[in-house]
Amino acid sequence: MKNNNLQKLKELSILPEWIDHNGHMNVAYYVLIFDQSLDVLLDQIQMTRKYRKSSGNTVYVLETHVSYLQEVKEGDPIAISFRVIDCDAKRIHLFLEMHHKDDGFLAATSEQMILHIDASGPKAHPMPDHILANLKVLQEDQAHNPAPQQLGSSIGIRRKK
Repeated sequence: MKNNNLQKLKELSILPEWIDHNGHMNVAYYVLIFDQSLDVLLDQIQMTRKYRKSSGNTVYVLETHVSYLQEVKEGDPIAISFRVIDCDAKRIHLFLEMHHKDDGFLAATSEQMILHIDASGPKAHPMPDHILANLKVLQEDQAHNPAPQQLGSSIGIRRKK
């Protein structure tokens, strides 16, 4: 894999039902894969389904920006990696990458802002100290990595001046 400085979350192969009429993976399935990978990360930081059910807390994705960089096709093996860009008591700023596992190319990225909430409101609610500490460890472990090229990108038509 081309970018080994991010922590791997998930590996899988592209399923036939994810292929669109253009012969490559439909955009909806990129979002699905990134979302399923987020569930793996939540388990790693101890924000498990059991925690969410017993505490009445959960997370909402407030914003996501997906960049589709190179197509993947049926059967292609992919790996999802992530980086904690920033976090505070209520928010997590993540950057996820999808690489072709064999060829190493970067297929897509997903930048996300996650909010920890009390589901009874719903309203923003601080994470437990141990979960925030787990995020901070990941952030510090990854701090030496250069910022991803797509981080903070905006959408718009770029015109020559």
